[in-house]
Amino acid sequence: MPKAYWITCYREVKDPDKLAAYAKLAGPATAPFGARYLCRGTAQKAYEHGQLDRIVITEFDSIEKAIAAHDSPAYQEAVRVLGDGAVRDVRIIEGLE
Repeated sequence: MPKAYWITCYREVKDPDKLAAYAKLAGPATAPFGARYLCRGTAQKAYEHGQLDRIVITEFDSIEKAIAAHDSPAYQEAVRVLGDGAVRDVRIIEGLE
């Protein structure tokens, strides 16, 4: 079964304190679904129409687990805490292998 990747691109961080509060909740909320953070931080280089903003790539064992993690009550509480603290683009995609 192919892995799944949850890719979050931060277009703007409006409130670093809200982002920090979100981060404290998001990791423990996704851990039961097997989340593995592969990278997180500000892009070092961007090409074409890319942005040098924060990005997080999280690996899951399956699309089903990634979606379940996102839709879980614990993760949705983390999103609620983040509120308007950031403008993000969140995508879940299946891996090739």
